[in-house]
Amino acid sequence: MKTILVIFGTRPEAIKMAPVIIKLRAKSKELRTIVCVTAQHREMLDQVLDIFQIRPDYDLGIMKQNQSLFDVTVNGLKKLENILKKEKPDIILVQGDTTTTFIASLAAYYLKIKIGHIEAGLRTKDKFNPFPEEINRRLTDCLADLYFVHTKQAKENLLREGVDKRKIFLTGNTVIDALQIIVKKQNNKKIQKEIEQRFFLNYGISFDNKKLILVTGHRRESFGRDFENICKGLKKIALSNQDIQIIYPVHLNPNVQNPVRKILSGMSNVHLIEPLDYFTFVWLMNRAYLILTDSGGIQEEAPFRKTSPGYEKENRTNRGGRSWYGKISWNR
Repeated sequence: MKTILVIFGTRPEAIKMAPVIIKLRAKSKELRTIVCVTAQHREMLDQVLDIFQIRPDYDLGIMKQNQSLFDVTVNGLKKLENILKKEKPDIILVQGDTTTTFIASLAAYYLKIKIGHIEAGLRTKDKFNPFPEEINRRLTDCLADLYFVHTKQAKENLLREGVDKRKIFLTGNTVIDALQIIVKKQNNKKIQKEIEQRFFLNYGISFDNKKLILVTGHRRESFGRDFENICKGLKKIALSNQDIQIIYPVHLNPNVQNPVRKILSGMSNVHLIEPLDYFTFVWLMNRAYLILTDSGGIQEEAPFRKTSPGYEKENRTNRGGRSWYGKISWNR
């Protein structure tokens, strides 16, 4: 029986890893699947684990207030060493381009453990945009042994970099599998009514005939003047279109909170609310007429829900949008 150790640390990783873990654990007679979270993010990660009913075997709990990339890298790398030496997996699986993804790959490399990279091959060719994700995914691909790519373009990127084509698997995007799981759970009138009532009781929001614009924003590349300009643009939209309502779950980072509250507070058709759990956010995304976001993950999700995504600065094109179920044979 082969041992697979799945390692992740943030909410986006958890969402995209959840369908993979569910599928792997369904093959318990063939595979021993271990889940380790670094908890690079804490609260948002826990919400996703609860939704998909995933209980980690290891929780490193490395998150601390005002943590730096140095903190995440050093603390996570050292704690992962102990787990890898204890479990001796045949392969680790990592996802995307977080600091957790890179340090898990580096730790596995140090111990000569194979690495499978889900969402391999993404490139902007600008090492500082997105920062530090662009370098994280490049370095992870340098260390990886198996590459699970979303799109043909990602595959071509890897081939140009000299990766053996036999190690690349075109799987599609696991976020679509996650969405399918959530949408299936939400296909219940009672649940839909409960969510609507919660929005009305908590925020005074009713879903009437007004078109809904859903907004998110958190990228550090936009902090400062660029973020203020985004807020001014949203204000102009709200003032010029009384037939719309904007719902903005505001990221907790002060660099986001301060300009958003300063520029958009007090507008009758702009609702500034706290960040939402993934289950509720998917429901809201499904109700939206338009989504304005700087999130690469939401740009992947919105087309699947047939919602029009508006794109901010970051280039995350061609990230794929089809299910990967049934595409991988672990005996290869």
